[in-house]
Amino acid sequence: QVQLVESGGGVVQPGGSLILACAASGFLLEHHAIGWFRQVPGKEREGIICISKASDSSKIYVYDNAIEGRFDITRDTVKNTVHLRMRNLRPEDTAAYYCARRVGCSSYGEFYEYWGQGTHVTVSS
Repeated sequence: QVQLVESGGGVVQPGGSLILACAASGFLLEHHAIGWFRQVPGKEREGIICISKASDSSKIYVYDNAIEGRFDITRDTVKNTVHLRMRNLRPEDTAAYYCARRVGCSSYGEFYEYWGQGTHVTVSS
Protein backbone atom coordinates (compact mmCIF):
# COMPACT_ATOMS: atom_id res chain seq x y z
CA GLN A 1 0.00 0.00 0.00
CA VAL A 2 1.44 3.32 -1.07
CA GLN A 3 1.58 5.78 1.76
CA LEU A 4 3.22 9.14 2.46
CA VAL A 5 3.39 10.50 5.98
CA GLU A 6 4.59 14.02 6.76
CA SER A 7 5.97 15.05 10.11
CA GLY A 8 8.04 17.77 11.69
CA GLY A 9 5.64 20.67 11.62
CA GLY A 10 5.19 22.97 14.55
CA VAL A 11 5.45 26.51 15.81
CA VAL A 12 8.65 28.43 15.23
CA GLN A 13 9.69 32.03 15.60
CA PRO A 14 10.56 34.15 12.58
CA GLY A 15 14.10 33.43 11.51
CA GLY A 16 13.94 29.93 12.88
CA SER A 17 14.33 26.58 11.17
CA LEU A 18 12.38 23.38 10.76
CA ILE A 19 12.91 20.12 8.98
CA LEU A 20 9.84 18.41 7.60
CA ALA A 21 9.95 14.72 6.77
CA CYS A 22 7.97 12.79 4.19
CA ALA A 23 8.24 9.09 4.97
CA ALA A 24 7.18 6.66 2.28
CA SER A 25 5.96 3.13 2.49
CA GLY A 26 4.85 0.70 -0.19
CA PHE A 27 7.32 2.04 -2.74
CA LEU A 28 10.85 3.37 -3.05
CA LEU A 29 11.12 7.15 -3.09
CA GLU A 30 14.15 7.12 -5.35
CA HIS A 31 12.00 5.80 -8.19
CA HIS A 32 9.62 8.74 -8.09
CA ALA A 33 9.56 12.48 -8.02
CA ILE A 34 8.49 13.95 -4.69
CA GLY A 35 7.08 17.41 -4.48
CA TRP A 36 6.30 19.61 -1.52
CA PHE A 37 3.24 21.80 -1.57
CA ARG A 38 1.78 24.22 0.89
CA GLN A 39 -1.65 25.64 1.42
CA VAL A 40 -2.98 28.56 3.41
CA PRO A 41 -6.69 28.63 4.32
CA GLY A 42 -8.64 30.38 1.62
CA LYS A 43 -5.90 29.99 -0.96
CA GLU A 44 -5.04 27.35 -3.49
CA ARG A 45 -2.42 24.75 -2.76
CA GLU A 46 0.89 25.71 -4.36
CA GLY A 47 3.86 23.64 -5.33
CA ILE A 48 7.07 24.94 -3.84
CA ILE A 49 9.85 22.45 -4.52
CA CYS A 50 10.39 19.01 -6.01
CA ILE A 51 13.16 16.43 -6.31
CA SER A 52 13.12 14.20 -9.36
CA LYS A 53 13.72 10.47 -9.26
CA ALA A 54 17.26 9.18 -9.06
CA SER A 55 17.31 8.07 -12.69
CA ASP A 56 16.61 11.72 -13.60
CA SER A 57 19.67 12.77 -11.62
CA SER A 58 17.64 13.84 -8.57
CA LYS A 59 17.21 17.30 -10.00
CA ILE A 60 15.74 19.90 -7.70
CA TYR A 61 13.08 22.25 -9.00
CA VAL A 62 12.12 25.34 -7.04
CA TYR A 63 8.70 26.64 -7.99
CA ASP A 64 8.33 29.43 -5.49
CA ASN A 65 10.86 32.26 -5.60
CA ALA A 66 9.99 33.12 -2.02
CA ILE A 67 11.74 30.00 -0.74
CA GLU A 68 14.85 30.33 -2.90
CA GLY A 69 17.95 30.08 -0.76
CA ARG A 70 15.95 29.23 2.37
CA PHE A 71 14.39 25.82 1.65
CA ASP A 72 16.08 22.71 0.42
CA ILE A 73 14.90 19.20 -0.39
CA THR A 74 16.89 16.04 0.17
CA ARG A 75 16.25 12.32 -0.13
CA ASP A 76 17.42 9.69 2.33
CA THR A 77 17.31 6.37 0.51
CA VAL A 78 18.13 4.38 3.67
CA LYS A 79 15.15 5.78 5.57
CA ASN A 80 13.04 6.10 2.39
CA THR A 81 12.27 9.64 3.44
CA VAL A 82 12.39 13.02 1.76
CA HIS A 83 13.19 16.03 3.92
CA LEU A 84 12.24 19.64 3.42
CA ARG A 85 14.77 21.76 5.26
CA MET A 86 13.46 25.21 5.98
CA ARG A 87 15.48 28.05 7.45
CA ASN A 88 15.07 31.74 8.01
CA LEU A 89 11.35 31.14 8.26
CA ARG A 90 8.95 34.02 7.81
CA PRO A 91 5.36 34.49 8.98
CA GLU A 92 4.22 34.09 5.38
CA ASP A 93 5.60 30.54 5.40
CA THR A 94 2.79 29.61 7.77
CA ALA A 95 0.79 26.91 6.01
CA ALA A 96 -0.10 23.26 5.85
CA TYR A 97 2.69 21.42 4.06
CA TYR A 98 2.10 18.32 1.97
CA CYS A 99 4.35 15.94 0.10
CA ALA A 100 3.18 14.07 -2.97
CA ARG A 101 4.39 11.52 -5.43
CA ARG A 102 4.55 11.65 -9.19
CA VAL A 103 6.57 10.13 -12.01
CA GLY A 104 8.22 13.43 -12.76
CA CYS A 105 8.33 16.82 -11.09
CA SER A 106 5.62 19.35 -11.70
CA SER A 107 4.35 22.40 -9.90
CA TYR A 108 0.75 21.35 -10.58
CA GLY A 109 -0.76 19.35 -7.77
CA GLU A 110 -3.41 17.73 -9.92
CA PHE A 111 -0.69 15.70 -11.67
CA TYR A 112 0.40 13.99 -8.47
CA GLU A 113 -0.90 10.51 -7.65
CA TYR A 114 -0.46 10.13 -3.92
CA TRP A 115 -0.49 12.65 -1.10
CA GLY A 116 0.34 12.69 2.56
CA GLN A 117 -2.03 14.02 5.18
CA GLY A 118 -0.01 17.19 5.73
CA THR A 119 1.82 18.81 8.60
CA HIS A 120 1.26 22.33 9.78
CA VAL A 121 3.89 25.00 10.19
CA THR A 122 3.24 28.20 12.09
CA VAL A 123 5.81 30.97 12.05
CA SER A 124 5.00 33.49 14.73
CA SER A 125 6.62 35.47 17.48
